[in-house]
Amino acid sequence: MTYSELTDSGVLRLKEEGFTEARTDVRQILMYVGGMNLAELLFDGAKEVPKEQELHFWKLLEQRMRHMPVQYMTGEQEFCGLKFRIRPGVLIPRPETELLAEEVFKRSAGKRVLDLCTGSGCIAVTVSKLGAPEFTAASDVSETALRTAEENAALNGADITFFQGDLFETVTGEYDIIVSNPPYIKTGVINGLMPEVKEFEPHLALDGGEDGLVFYRRICKEAKKFLRQNGRLMFEIGHDQGREVSDLLESENYREIEIKKDYAGLDRMVFAVWPDKNKENKDV
Repeated sequence: MTYSELTDSGVLRLKEEGFTEARTDVRQILMYVGGMNLAELLFDGAKEVPKEQELHFWKLLEQRMRHMPVQYMTGEQEFCGLKFRIRPGVLIPRPETELLAEEVFKRSAGKRVLDLCTGSGCIAVTVSKLGAPEFTAASDVSETALRTAEENAALNGADITFFQGDLFETVTGEYDIIVSNPPYIKTGVINGLMPEVKEFEPHLALDGGEDGLVFYRRICKEAKKFLRQNGRLMFEIGHDQGREVSDLLESENYREIEIKKDYAGLDRMVFAVWPDKNKENKDV
């Protein structure tokens, strides 16, 4: 069987099971199995597929038919043009989070940046590599996530200081920018998510409590001890959380609160500034 024939056979199988991105999924799996990029896959379409590769392809396709995300099979995901290692137990970086990373690295020159709930490290690594921060740090409660983030920092040559703990639990220092894409899905909604998410991605990185705002409340309150004067707090949010997160920031006396939208025109980010020069600083 040739690469083109194997591609078509795989696409047919996935379409029969109702997968809407069948060709993309098949190509990603086949590129991984064959150790090639898309141009090579298309150019070599008439070539015979080695038997070992074909068997590996069908094994992975069966996993995809059970809704395992392709990223967990291939162990990688691109984010802002950089390559990231991904493993089960770590949230897969989303395209919309690239917008947040871009907003941070555009403001990062000469700044101290902290990424809370770093997961794979995609935001922290992107800021360190594509921005010009003075110092970049990242924190996560998950040992698996933090180990993955450390690997991604090494993979991309990013200089990042890591803290393992619950939000600010082990964090030291003060920062000009604190960015976070925290868990924000309501607990009762998770079981209604697509199988790829609810059955395979870590609920620890998804569950934002009964109203989805648990982590925003904590970060808004605790971040003030770690922000420099006029330091900026930058969140990713759920599409329906713009007003609620803005109200939380206002109640904690942040200023210059701004809601920004994603490419689909949905609320996706909230930014705010902490202006209080008389705040009580945390000993570091």
